Amino acid sequence: MDAKQIIVKSVLDAWNSRIEAANKLFDSLTDEDLQKEVSPGRNRAIYLLGHLALVHDKMLPLLAFGPQQYAHLEDAFLNQPDRSVSEIPSAKELRTIWKNVNSELATHYADLSTDEWFQKHSSVSEEDFIKEPHRNRLNIIIGRTNHLQYHIGQVALIKK
Repeated sequence: MDAKQIIVKSVLDAWNSRIEAANKLFDSLTDEDLQKEVSPGRNRAIYLLGHLALVHDKMLPLLAFGPQQYAHLEDAFLNQPDRSVSEIPSAKELRTIWKNVNSELATHYADLSTDEWFQKHSSVSEEDFIKEPHRNRLNIIIGRTNHLQYHIGQVALIKK
């Protein structure tokens, strides 16, 4: 294994570990638990589940894997704060969306070669990528892994 392969494997192992931890956490919460705030006056766990699902859904076009599947839910979970949109999908629907998006991402991840991970992501121009080659697909995974870890840390507060 060369250095690039080791780096890709390390990043994807971290991503998969955090996805597995998030799945365990969300699966351990009842639909009633998902309605609880992570702390007084903060987001509910159901909002964070939807938020994470939509952030991951937006990774599909960002990584050039195809179109977003759930763009119609952006207002509810990305553009507006919790409770500002009157109707959101049920906990069951959000759990399904979460699993579907992450399953689709995993399928695409498995198809990429090591070198493809170091290609630019779709929101950076060719010109900027020449100047900043770290703005690649793999860097997106690193950032989203950190984002996921932050929010599952919040949701874990519900278990206390």
